[in-house]
Amino acid sequence: MKKNVREYKVDNKYLLQEYLINHVNDSKNNIKYFLKNGNVYVNDRCITKYDYIVNSGDTIVIKAYHTDLDILYEDNDLVIVNKDSGLLTISDGKNDNTLYKQVSSYVKLNNKNNKVFIVNRLDKDTSGIVVFAKNEKIKKILQDNWNDIVLTRKYVAVVEGITDKNGIIKSFLNENSEHIVYSSNKGKLAITKYERVKYNSSYSMLNIYLHTGRKNQIRVHMKDINHSVVGDKKYGSKENPIGRLMLHCEELEFKNPVTNKLISITCKYPTRFDSVF
Repeated sequence: MKKNVREYKVDNKYLLQEYLINHVNDSKNNIKYFLKNGNVYVNDRCITKYDYIVNSGDTIVIKAYHTDLDILYEDNDLVIVNKDSGLLTISDGKNDNTLYKQVSSYVKLNNKNNKVFIVNRLDKDTSGIVVFAKNEKIKKILQDNWNDIVLTRKYVAVVEGITDKNGIIKSFLNENSEHIVYSSNKGKLAITKYERVKYNSSYSMLNIYLHTGRKNQIRVHMKDINHSVVGDKKYGSKENPIGRLMLHCEELEFKNPVTNKLISITCKYPTRFDSVF
């Protein structure tokens, strides 16, 4: 997902909104939205006032993050998107460019009062399917019953070494003060099933099916069997051939709890994963 940046050089004195309406190829509603929601910068300062005065020589930049969203599915209740590796699902207090902000910007284009709520999250460096609800009721139903509602939850990972053809990993997960998740004899039960798709002398590609959805579950379980996810320095990986964590959420199947409609989403893993084989 790429950030959409538009830059303009002011040639006279204007009110900011007046300049944008006359010079930016976008609707008035979108321009007002960009101003209100902090997408407009004048000389590197974020400006939200429509009557701010710009002068000749000023540089105006519009940063609109929603434009290149990879929307996999949308209905009256849900928006499902493909998250890029390296993008936070929600703010960590340090970085404001998040998937949540992008999807929120997108739904507000139709109505400024529209909202979205995160149903599932992916780690920053994991790519793939993320579900957003358009109202809090749907979000709560899905989150409270996620393990029962979800019929299929498949990831693709490239891990170090040659794994068994298949296997099931079970453990209880805990998290320490440094936010490292680890297996122990108590905590939250985590169950991971995997099947080897292909391999060479250095790596194995796995289809991974989650029976539970715990924080860092796949990454911890792969470390536990001495086959860390490639690029996962946090959990023991020593290699990073494509410059990213090689973990991707590829398939998700569940029923919309309101309409009872079966929703089946497939988001193919990045082709770069094949480059190491």
